[in-house]
Amino acid sequence: MKKLIVAIALLIPLTSVHAQKDSCLNKLSVGLEFLAHGEDCRGGLPKADSEDEVVGDHSSFLLGRTRLKLNYERPGLEAKLVLRNTAVWGMNGNQALNLNETWVKLKAPSGLFTQIGRIALSYDDERIIGPDDWVMEALPHDALLLGYEGHGHKVHGILAYNQNSENVYSNTFYKDGAQDYKAMQTLWYHYDFPKFPLGASLLFMNIGMQAGTIDNDPHIEYQQLFGGYVNYHPRYLTLEGSYYRQTGHNEYNIKIDAWMASVKATIKPSDIYNIKLGYDYLSGDDYVAVVEPGSIGLPQHKVMKGFCPIYGSHHQFYGVMDYFYKSAYLQGFTPGLQNAWVGFHYTPTKKLTCDVSYHYMAVATDLRGLDRTLGHDIELEANYDFTDDISLSVGYTYMRGTHTMDRLKQGNDNKNVHWAWVSLQISPNLFTTKW
Repeated sequence: MKKLIVAIALLIPLTSVHAQKDSCLNKLSVGLEFLAHGEDCRGGLPKADSEDEVVGDHSSFLLGRTRLKLNYERPGLEAKLVLRNTAVWGMNGNQALNLNETWVKLKAPSGLFTQIGRIALSYDDERIIGPDDWVMEALPHDALLLGYEGHGHKVHGILAYNQNSENVYSNTFYKDGAQDYKAMQTLWYHYDFPKFPLGASLLFMNIGMQAGTIDNDPHIEYQQLFGGYVNYHPRYLTLEGSYYRQTGHNEYNIKIDAWMASVKATIKPSDIYNIKLGYDYLSGDDYVAVVEPGSIGLPQHKVMKGFCPIYGSHHQFYGVMDYFYKSAYLQGFTPGLQNAWVGFHYTPTKKLTCDVSYHYMAVATDLRGLDRTLGHDIELEANYDFTDDISLSVGYTYMRGTHTMDRLKQGNDNKNVHWAWVSLQISPNLFTTKW
């Protein structure tokens, strides 16, 4: 209740600042985003739970996503509405329209602002918090955001409290919502150094997960994530680094003690090409027991040491196949990840870009009877812009997995995986009007 009172107190001066400026310039824009996406995968599919069910090692599908975007802006006020429909070609009926984003933002000349609604949050390199736009449903948050931006400083405070439905008698049990947490408080601070190509951020999150059941001791267990991100970008070089730590307890009241670190360098000798290389380390659980498929028993841990990058845009960090931090490992444990990679970006024309990259992947913890190496991943991608709002992207990935990958993912054949995809995106601005 105190947080709500503080939020309302901040809203009052923001709205009054511009109450007398209703006659100022108004701007309304409407845009459409159409995405047609196809994938073909050979190998690496998980085994079926039922022995009677036969699963092949080849799949392909087409997917469509449509977004209608409305933006309104005037001095002191901004609002956004994004309607989304996503469906696989050939489905028996399309999924209903969803509100991907819907928020209002009140701004003061001093740099203070308040934003409330369903927001696609994005911070730093999106490793921890990002919309993950590759995922067709994306990752919005229902939240209240209080902030200040000015003189090189950015401070954002985020408050969220999720519920299944309106209930005047008691709290309902939150599960399977837009986000998996019950409550969340986040503080983010960023500073851009004047006359020096350096930016740095600090992040603290307190995340409450619903524990128990509706009928048996429903309560919230809190876990914390804190760390920072640095970006140093002189003329021909960009260096990025991050470190984050997780503590607290998960929804099963198991203590969490996990961490991650990453470094990335981009060398850009010219506007035509650049070279990128980096290394990611995400801690894993100790004493992981990899049982044979079909065996009974789960590993028990007194401390969870597997780092979880929670609400980040995972697709752009750990290989485009999304083997890691998108799908669970066998038995649900997390052996962590080491990802050493190098990439080459080439722009032969203004309309065409080409990328090639290589990833070496390994677990971060010792496995009983298995080597740490997971596999080698080669990725190719090309993008062609026909116009400013029409583009075509194609990609191909080959992963040479190991016996460790096969056992951890319980795949029919994780040793040779081929994945190809193509995306056509058309995003016209339908109209813009001012008055």
